[in-house]
Amino acid sequence: MKRIYQYTGLAILMSILLSSCYINQSVMLKTDRDYTFSAFPDTSKEEYIISPNDVFTFRLLYNDGFKMIDLTTDGQGQRNNLRNQGITYLVEFDGMVKFPLLRRINLAGKTIRQAELMLEEMYSAYYVKPYVVLKVTNRRVMVFPGSSGDAQIINLTYENTTLMEALALAGGIPSSGKAKKIKVIRQNPGSKKGRDIYLIDLSKIEGIQQGELILQANDIIYVDPIPNVASQAYQNIAPFVSLLTTFILVWSIVVPNN
Repeated sequence: MKRIYQYTGLAILMSILLSSCYINQSVMLKTDRDYTFSAFPDTSKEEYIISPNDVFTFRLLYNDGFKMIDLTTDGQGQRNNLRNQGITYLVEFDGMVKFPLLRRINLAGKTIRQAELMLEEMYSAYYVKPYVVLKVTNRRVMVFPGSSGDAQIINLTYENTTLMEALALAGGIPSSGKAKKIKVIRQNPGSKKGRDIYLIDLSKIEGIQQGELILQANDIIYVDPIPNVASQAYQNIAPFVSLLTTFILVWSIVVPNN
């Protein structure tokens, strides 16, 4: 019987060692310790950038916003059509948008204000003091707050939503998440990797400036989870321990003690 217990202890030890290979397999977006993250952008200069597949509403007024222009007229803009308040356009895959009276215009890579100023200048050939209002309506980000099953897709209602605001909308960082290790993954076709990955530390008050990062459409916010090694190890070896316990019980009944 003593030898059986020795074998049992050895089997349990081997189960623990083997189970360690499977601990934290559900953790996503891991990076090596020496991974080189992207340089953090200057938040004071960051604004929302129009991107392909953005959907936006477009309003055109004349005389510095005095009256709405009806784009269904002959181009003179003499009739006020309130239905024009909700005209929707899509930024095509190549960044182009086809506007009334204008050719296809490239808006990708411009801020909302830059696009409005450019369109006002173009429409000045047709209207007196045109006034353009753009509002992107389909912006969203994915937030993985650091706890299993709590990932969310958050719509960016305001033009310049910050990282801190998105985390607040997601319910904050739970006790199972690392506030010191937050990754923001952003599409960037111009970079070698096709994306920028920023590492942000909000565990100290000095990180508040990084928390003011202006989010872009389709950003991924990933809070690294704190691994629960003991719990996961127990879950992995529990079936082996149960099997061994059953085996010992049966052995003690069937085999007489010497």
